[in-house]
Amino acid sequence: MKQHVEIVYDGIQENKNCEEIINKVIEKCFENEKMEGLKLYISITLTNPKSIKEINKTYRNIDKETDVLSFPMFEKEELDNMVKNNYQVDDVLGDIIISVDKVERQAKEYGHSFERELAYMCVHGFFHLIGYDHIKNEDKKKMRAKEDEVLNEMGITREKL
Repeated sequence: MKQHVEIVYDGIQENKNCEEIINKVIEKCFENEKMEGLKLYISITLTNPKSIKEINKTYRNIDKETDVLSFPMFEKEELDNMVKNNYQVDDVLGDIIISVDKVERQAKEYGHSFERELAYMCVHGFFHLIGYDHIKNEDKKKMRAKEDEVLNEMGITREKL
């Protein structure tokens, strides 16, 4: 199986459980979008609230902590052509940055597991990288349907603790 993820730790300890979840979820995303044969990978940085706040301020001019940030490298049309033409160049699809502390807090707030919340952050970030957004309600519905499809197929539900 092609590895589509590079995991970087910034200001937090390495965590094999997180890595396992991330790898499974991202592979499923690639599979569902018919991208599994491409030589694209995602750099995922797991970090702390301070770092993600700095990144959010620097790149989005928003001076607050967030849960996940996505930085795509391609436009949606470019990706569609890559899939159509079976793009075989090693390349980065984009970067996803996740605040692990924020994931832990949100899991408790929403009443489900840390694993489910981390999986959701990965799926959410992935779909941003491939051109989906949730600014308009119509776009939000499309993106949520894609996210739910991946998570449901993996049996990762919004179970209550």
